[in-house]
Amino acid sequence: MDGTALALLELGAVLFVLGLLGRVAGRAGMSPIPLYLLGGLAFGQGGFAELSAANDFGHLAAEIGVVLLLLLLGLEYTAPELVTGLRRSWPAGLVDLVANATPGAVVALLLGWGATGAITMAGVTYISSSGIVAKVLADLGRLGNRETPVVLSVLVFEDLAMAVYLPILTTVLAGLSVLSGLRALGTALACVTVVLLLALRYGRQVSALLASDDREVFLLELLGAALLVAGVASALHVSAAVGAFLLGIAISGATARQAVKLLEPLRDLFAAIFFVAFGLNTDPATIPPVLGWAVALAVVSTVTKVATGWWAAGRQGIRPPGRARAGAALVARGEFSVVIAGLAIGIGTAATELAALASAYVLLMAVIGPIAARLAEPAYALLHRPPPAAALGV
Repeated sequence: MDGTALALLELGAVLFVLGLLGRVAGRAGMSPIPLYLLGGLAFGQGGFAELSAANDFGHLAAEIGVVLLLLLLGLEYTAPELVTGLRRSWPAGLVDLVANATPGAVVALLLGWGATGAITMAGVTYISSSGIVAKVLADLGRLGNRETPVVLSVLVFEDLAMAVYLPILTTVLAGLSVLSGLRALGTALACVTVVLLLALRYGRQVSALLASDDREVFLLELLGAALLVAGVASALHVSAAVGAFLLGIAISGATARQAVKLLEPLRDLFAAIFFVAFGLNTDPATIPPVLGWAVALAVVSTVTKVATGWWAAGRQGIRPPGRARAGAALVARGEFSVVIAGLAIGIGTAATELAALASAYVLLMAVIGPIAARLAEPAYALLHRPPPAAALGV
């Protein structure tokens, strides 16, 4: 069988299986990300059957998946909303950063992975999954709740923190000098500042430039612009993901709403391939030795995220049940944690165990997050239910 036929067969099988896994996840009321990662683990190096012919397409599709994930996330915000959210949420954002980056960094140091491993794992445990959080809030009908703006504000702070963190991580992983690292960070901050200023002053013009009533033209312009910006950002060591996120922020109004409707199916397709590609690059045999650490990290970082959300919601005068919902909503980790670990693997400086630990951790947290969000309010009510005598007025 020639290479093209084999690649088409493998790719077709992967996409079909992804569809089946997505259907199973939908019926179970959970995020499909853990199943996609498991699928990649099953058919990657060390799995049941290794798929090699479709690797080239899988690598490029995974990169496009990251771009689309962050572009769609950026489309959810306007520049004024982003600035307002940052002003309101920075104390909670700092607490979130310290409380949730620390466990990953400490574990990496305990495992002897040094400063590079500590910086990488700090990012993996720090950032919540905006995609999973948004889906869970919508599924549970909580988008209009009082605590939801608090949750979104924390997510906004995390997304902006990534604009600073990713260039630092890329510099560290590439082994560049301190001067090169500072230059990359300065470039990143300058790019973020310029894009935010352009979005605030010329957002309408950017939206008008891309807008089109012809869906085909609009899709080509939008996707082309996203890939161009991501490519330029990557060349400047800012991260393609952050470049796509900033482009999404610059697009607003009807153009942003039309873009979301048009790009959502593409995002879901390429994002699924991204998660599978991450699993394909992780040897399942490396997971059991780090599974205990993954479970410990999952327990600790679940507590720290719930505490963060509880404190942030309390600052806004929200009652305890809402605080519990806010904390539980932030628990899930997903796409960005995998992106961070994927950067480390792609550059080739990360230990194999780091990829394994990140995979196991994301699998656990992508499952725990939605469950915690569903059970937070009933659990709080159960824990604070008055004793039978008090309920009867005795």
